Amino acid sequence: MNRSIGLFAFDGIIQIRSSQRVGSNVPQKPNEDLWPVNSGQTRGSVLGGQRECGWSSLDVGHGCAGHNKNRGPLFCHSVAARVMCGIVGYVGADQAAEFLIDGLRRLEYRGYDSAGVAIHGGSDISITRSVGRIQALADRLGTPTEGTLGLGHTRWATHGPATEENAHPHIGGTGEVVLAHNGVIENFQVLKDELIAKGYQFKSATDSEVIAHLIAEGLKSTPADPTQPNMRYVTAVQWAIAQLRGTYGLAVAFREKPGLLIAARFGSPLVLGVGRGEYFVASDASPIAGRTDRIVYLADHQIAVLTADGFTVLHRDSGKVRVNIQPLAEDTGEVSMNGYEHYMLKEIHEQPDSLRNAMRGRLNDEDATAVFGGLNLTPQQLRGVERIILTGCGTSWHSALVGEYMIEEFARIPVCVEYASELRYRNPPIENNTLVFGITQSGETADTLAALNETKRKGHRTLALCNVVGSSIAQAADGGVYLHAGPEIGVASTKAYSSQCCVLAMLSLYFGRMRHMSFESGGRIIEELRRLPAAVEQALTCDSEVRRIASKYAEASNVLYLGRRYNFPTALEGALKLKEISYIHAEGYPAAEMKHGPIALVDKDTPSVFIMPRGTTYDKVMSNMEEVKARGGPVIAVASHEEAQIRRIADEVIMIPEVPEFLQPIVSAIPLQLLSYHIAVLRGCDVDKPRNLAKSVTVE
Repeated sequence: MNRSIGLFAFDGIIQIRSSQRVGSNVPQKPNEDLWPVNSGQTRGSVLGGQRECGWSSLDVGHGCAGHNKNRGPLFCHSVAARVMCGIVGYVGADQAAEFLIDGLRRLEYRGYDSAGVAIHGGSDISITRSVGRIQALADRLGTPTEGTLGLGHTRWATHGPATEENAHPHIGGTGEVVLAHNGVIENFQVLKDELIAKGYQFKSATDSEVIAHLIAEGLKSTPADPTQPNMRYVTAVQWAIAQLRGTYGLAVAFREKPGLLIAARFGSPLVLGVGRGEYFVASDASPIAGRTDRIVYLADHQIAVLTADGFTVLHRDSGKVRVNIQPLAEDTGEVSMNGYEHYMLKEIHEQPDSLRNAMRGRLNDEDATAVFGGLNLTPQQLRGVERIILTGCGTSWHSALVGEYMIEEFARIPVCVEYASELRYRNPPIENNTLVFGITQSGETADTLAALNETKRKGHRTLALCNVVGSSIAQAADGGVYLHAGPEIGVASTKAYSSQCCVLAMLSLYFGRMRHMSFESGGRIIEELRRLPAAVEQALTCDSEVRRIASKYAEASNVLYLGRRYNFPTALEGALKLKEISYIHAEGYPAAEMKHGPIALVDKDTPSVFIMPRGTTYDKVMSNMEEVKARGGPVIAVASHEEAQIRRIADEVIMIPEVPEFLQPIVSAIPLQLLSYHIAVLRGCDVDKPRNLAKSVTVE
């Protein structure tokens, strides 16, 4: 364990003076949608009254994601080895416990099986852990220890089962260090063996406890400096993380330093909330919303040193860095249920507004095109694109399929849709002038991040469609487009999916107008896009009818979803929603493929959902529906117009407004989302936190 690391320059704390007003306004410039490139700092701008955050290319595309000059690659091949747990931390003048519990509640959507908090009481640190939901932790905490510094954590088991011993926070040494960790440490066993040989005792099966003991070991060998009292602790953290191979988001407290909180990031997101005499650490912005409206997004290899008096941020290679404090756009209303029974239902009904937000400032009537300032490509470069790869996972992969239809129809550019989990390992031949889009709600999807890094490493331009400002993918991509869907708390994606499809439609218009699309055609597409939120509002009126239909089929064991062309991805998405939250087995197919195997599953107990708004293949889908009905299978039809033949064949018909084919996936998805929701509620399932699932899949 005889290792060394070069130390950062550190000369105190940035003072945040009371004369600095929290949440100062950012000048609003319409259509400014800029992502600065090759910058270690994140920059904010505003698009049509909305904030955009810079996409940073720090430490990406140079052979590996991180590299220590003394020891070689820290983390080259397994960018995806990360788990989506949740961290919160507080230092200030108020009691920490209330923020910690409330913050952990707001992170529940990330998925977890145990939780814990640590509160510094002045002379010692009190730790409380619990298996299960946050409420169980709150009940066990009771009247918490008084303290103005603390940290909390939600854990999803990777190393070791879900037990109180394995729950965070973990203790280092004999209690001098307390730590919460997100991520996976790949070389933990080697480090653990070395620490055991030195006499350290481990109480958990986790890889995270190794980091706590490493920091304690670092404190032993680091002398105090009276002129810089925090330097010893910063140095110990630096020394410890230099030994790690893997990913980490860390919040660290120290028994002998009751006013000091240190946060560090590599590959696992962390944000800082900047208040007035108080500072917050969290895995994302949702716990901080409503407590301050200023935020800092930490980048990889950065360490934040926080006290009640101020904070500073250090980078592994460049020492102290100047950070950009950005306005926090979220408010508490966006992360509360606002009277809805579940977040998922709220987010389904928010889609008219989220679609308006996605389009705001991006439709240009004068040129009959869309406007994107964050792609970081010149018009000449964009016109030279000969092929596009869309990659994502789960729901984002389904929206990519919709984008494939749109881009090929409107821009006549060949499109390939790839599962990110396969693209990262498949090593396909990719031609020059190929543009790679990563599509992700969270911006933290491990396979998508790895796929983008791999293609970028080979010299291809990477762009992202992302909903979360400051996320890992937002920093890794060369440019991109934010969805502006707002926080999506329910694990099953709804409004992010429709916003992804909407942004892809605008990109198709943008690319098409650069090529062969006429002014008149572009204008018609803009008109249809502007009508879309109203069409979705109309589609939402089917809620009560869908609830009635759900009551008939809530006990089904299998459901088939069938559609063609643009509505084939809709069928896949509808089936995924039902699987995710009701635990009913469901499959989506192109309707014409039914006779090549799936029709063998049709019986009186297996309903088939046909997505069949009026379009070019309407008559073909009608024939497919006849085939199912002839074999005694129950039929649910999602249709856009009344027709006697549909009513004759289908057992149930859900009506949606008529829209152009390229927008049908958005409108058709509404009744399918509602059907899944109501069936799950009737079955007594945990709609917002379904079993075994997390909002962001950050493990392979």
